[in-house]
Amino acid sequence: MEIVSSPSLPPPSLRRVPVETRLLPRALNSKKKNASQRYSGNEECNSSCSNLNQMECRGRRDVLVISFISMGMFSPFAAYAKSKNKAIYDERRLLEQNRKMQQANNAPEDFPSFIREGFEVKVVTPENYTKSNSGLIYRDIEVGTGDCPKDGQQVVFHYTGYNESGRRIDSTYLQGAPAKIRLGNNSLVPGFEEGIKDMKPGGKRRIIIPPELGPPVGPSTFFSAKQFEVFDVELLRVQDCQRRTIGFYSDVVCT
Repeated sequence: MEIVSSPSLPPPSLRRVPVETRLLPRALNSKKKNASQRYSGNEECNSSCSNLNQMECRGRRDVLVISFISMGMFSPFAAYAKSKNKAIYDERRLLEQNRKMQQANNAPEDFPSFIREGFEVKVVTPENYTKSNSGLIYRDIEVGTGDCPKDGQQVVFHYTGYNESGRRIDSTYLQGAPAKIRLGNNSLVPGFEEGIKDMKPGGKRRIIIPPELGPPVGPSTFFSAKQFEVFDVELLRVQDCQRRTIGFYSDVVCT
């Protein structure tokens, strides 16, 4: 019996490896390296693109911030210019409206004009009017003679009252009899009493009474709103007054 011995295999270190097998790890390494290079290149590209986008976005933000700041800086000036022009235009328009109403109401000559915008009122008068510290405005048409009235005395006078539109609201001339009022007992409108106190008998005066010195308002009065009132006053005479008592009856007599 012939015994055939099988060839022994060389150790692994001496074994031949096929060329394809030896080249495979190198190829894989090169592929991995190329892939990593591509990845790093894409990352660099992406980072550069992101940097560009960030710069572009930052530039856009800077432009927006500058535009907003410029809008905030210049819009008040534009609004101020518009409001200023509008105020001038409205003032002229309101003045013309007031004068047209006065003409329609047959207001007297040299009647003052009123520019009203809500609660704000501007009085337009010639230069020959005088304004007192209290806000009363007046002009002497004729200066009388004699002494001015004092508290406790009675004044006899005619008057005609007008509102801001020049419409007549009351007149003692139409009533056919003058008014008689004692001074110093709060019987007169504050502005009216102040305006007549320094008049002299025979004098004529136009008094412009502001709302704070004017009459009360309400359905029981001639005045329906807080506004300036104009009175043309003619002081006829000043009378002294004395109190007399007859039995249980007492009154004041002015002569």
